[in-house]
Amino acid sequence: MTSHLEEKYQTSWQERQTFAENMQPIIGQLFRNKGIEISVYGRPLVNASAIDIIKAHKSVALHEESKLRLRESFPFVEALSKMELAPARIDVGKLAYRYLFCGGANGLSIEQYLEKELADIVKGGQEQPSQDVVLYGFGRIGRLLARLLIERAGPSAKMNLRAIVIRPGKGDDLEKRASLLRRDSVHGAFNGSITIDKENNVIKANGAFIKVIYAKSPSEIDYTEYGINNALVVDNTGIWSDREGLGQHLQSKGVSKVLLTAPAKDDIKNIVYGVNHDMILPEDRIVSAASCTTNAITPVLKAVNDKFGIRNGHVETIHSYTNDQNLIDNYHKAPRRGRSAPLNMVISTTGAAKAVSKALPELKGLLTGNAIRVPTPNVSMAIMNLNLKEATDKEGLNDYLRY
Repeated sequence: MTSHLEEKYQTSWQERQTFAENMQPIIGQLFRNKGIEISVYGRPLVNASAIDIIKAHKSVALHEESKLRLRESFPFVEALSKMELAPARIDVGKLAYRYLFCGGANGLSIEQYLEKELADIVKGGQEQPSQDVVLYGFGRIGRLLARLLIERAGPSAKMNLRAIVIRPGKGDDLEKRASLLRRDSVHGAFNGSITIDKENNVIKANGAFIKVIYAKSPSEIDYTEYGINNALVVDNTGIWSDREGLGQHLQSKGVSKVLLTAPAKDDIKNIVYGVNHDMILPEDRIVSAASCTTNAITPVLKAVNDKFGIRNGHVETIHSYTNDQNLIDNYHKAPRRGRSAPLNMVISTTGAAKAVSKALPELKGLLTGNAIRVPTPNVSMAIMNLNLKEATDKEGLNDYLRY
């Protein structure tokens, strides 16, 4: 016999599922038709499952005193679908929470509240033209970027993956590249359909029509021949990191800017989005997105330094092995990296501490760092030992970083 509590829980769960399932098509249409990316407290809901939408709402309790129920946020999603908006990212969780629990309503209806809060993007605004994107290199980072860009493809997409540049291959190279995109040993199967057009050297994926260009160097390519203009070239090869090397891309016809997926040398700006992206100027034609570790630790370091001040510190990275290491013991120009990656913990260097200082100049010379490569194919951890100017305790630090 079903107890009252059990029945109550099941009814509640079914209600959440129903609201989540009703949200899915609205969120999809907002994204496909208007370029609106919906999230709940930073968790993206585009292409999310009903369970993911429920979990995103559950996470609000980690940040706020009250829960945010799906029946409370649904009217906001529904209201957004009826508004004329310019492409944007909208955190419906924060909007709903402020309206319901922080006095945001102030006598306004949900529609009036959203009109007020989203005034800068209401009625279309001035839409920016879409940006052609070229992936120069198609390794692990390139394929993950391709997945992200394809996932966001559509009529309102502001970044369109137009081409991939790789070194000349043999025979069934195109099939192999498509297969690597279709299945990933760590990140799983591609969510969608991938086919190839051998005659035109094209990978077709979820509506994206991606030209595969074979070239040994940027100087060989004229992108305008493929209808690509003013493109952003994302260099993920790891070959060049200075202005001279990356500047080769700018010599190719059809290229306007270059983004490096690793820490850069020279005076190239290392950008950690959310920390120093305001440093990017219209005239900057080459920028770096820094490294995975730099992006992981810089936001935390900035937050801690802003509140407590950092005297000095050390960063220890426990890092998964990379393609640069050997599968079995063999010669390597860096002796320790010659040891078998799946069988050893390998002490190595990290440029993260130095790269942080380019994103946060106030920390220049205050941090040291090293890395230990460990036998895992994915996921890394950074341990920071910091001496602070202002004393705090674990609870105080965690509460500050959480909120």
